[in-house]
Amino acid sequence: MKKNTSRADSGFAYSRKFFEQLVDSALGHARKLGASDAAAEASEGCGLSVSVRKGELENVERNRDKSLGITVYLGQKRGNASTSDFSAAAIEATVQAAYDIARFTASDPAAGLPDQDDIAKNPPELDLCHPWAITAEQAAELALECEAAALATSSLITNSEGAGVSAQQSHFFSAHSLGFRGGYASSRHSLSVAPIAGVGEGMQRDAWYSSMRDARELASARVVGRYAAERALARLNGRKIATTECPVLFESPLAAGLLGAYVQATSGGSLYRKSSFLLDSLGQAVLPSHIDISEDPHVRKGKGSAPFDEEGVSTRARKVVDAGVVQGYFLSTYSARKLDMRTTGNAGGSHNLVMSSRLTRPGDDLDAMLRKLGTGLFVTELMGQGVNPVTGDYSRGASGFWVEGGRIAYPVEEITIAGNMKDMFMGIAAIGADAYNYGAKTVGSVLIERMKVAGS
Repeated sequence: MKKNTSRADSGFAYSRKFFEQLVDSALGHARKLGASDAAAEASEGCGLSVSVRKGELENVERNRDKSLGITVYLGQKRGNASTSDFSAAAIEATVQAAYDIARFTASDPAAGLPDQDDIAKNPPELDLCHPWAITAEQAAELALECEAAALATSSLITNSEGAGVSAQQSHFFSAHSLGFRGGYASSRHSLSVAPIAGVGEGMQRDAWYSSMRDARELASARVVGRYAAERALARLNGRKIATTECPVLFESPLAAGLLGAYVQATSGGSLYRKSSFLLDSLGQAVLPSHIDISEDPHVRKGKGSAPFDEEGVSTRARKVVDAGVVQGYFLSTYSARKLDMRTTGNAGGSHNLVMSSRLTRPGDDLDAMLRKLGTGLFVTELMGQGVNPVTGDYSRGASGFWVEGGRIAYPVEEITIAGNMKDMFMGIAAIGADAYNYGAKTVGSVLIERMKVAGS
């Protein structure tokens, strides 16, 4: 097979047609070997990453990778292998390797391709790929502008861990023996900076970034730089506080982590392994009645959008949590079969989740949320993993601000916040209108009624 360069204008070295031929070749060889079913996917990714620090170019990196993966089924025995060599001989060797693995693998009743009724038939086009024709020189200029904006914000911004620009894009095609055929291209571009404020032991670092599928929608370099600097400046002269119990307000980017913990706890792998603190939660209230979680995989340009999941299963919009009650899990075909349920089209993860409160009003910005907090802790940074997925116990290092009378009093550092995820979820008193999109998750700042705060 010869490399097709008709996609050179997009930066791709291989065309969709070439990938279709590659996948069909792999599936054909699997049939010749005697596979009862097979699935294959060809993919390519490429991009540019540039970093600067203290006004100087630090690193320029171009990446390009490609892969063909093949899964072979012998009844309910499964084997998988992959290669980055697209030659005919390598494809046959890779299929043979997957076949041999399946021969010596134990039979698994849950193994197999998706059910015919679940396979995507006419997937929507979601406008997910916007190549960024930026040169290394232009990317460096943009990163330098971002860092310069941070350093110019105040004389107290004394150093920088650097700024970076990344332009990435990829495409794939997959098919399997039950008739699914599909693929699409996608892009993700970003701009980031990490300034340092203060000197000596009193130095404080913070960072900010902007990430979009379409580079034209990125925040400006000056805005990103200035905001990152303001965050670092606000942390100067941090104090320790005495151990206490109080309300805790999670800044919206951190609140997305709470939503992520919910997804993990209600994902098929955790459920069938019984390693979740939300076992058997379907139909149960695990959040207050004013909380909803929705999923919409078909948002145009959405960072968590997908016309079908990694198995070729249709994706669809749904209510995951309605008035605090769990309406559905996050299941792949395999995990659904292990639970005697049906796939939800979430092989590969969740899609454009939004957690919201029916009590939220348009004016509930961060200032309004601080007033609702009253006296307590406003958390802007978390450290460590600190979540036990089985018990839900939560303990993480944190820093942020002590709030009194609804106003920030002073920055705090070297503290630990602790609780249990079940109690934390049920203790959500409010969600702000300051919604922030963190990849596939969108949520405003989250106010939890009470948590333990360990200080000095």
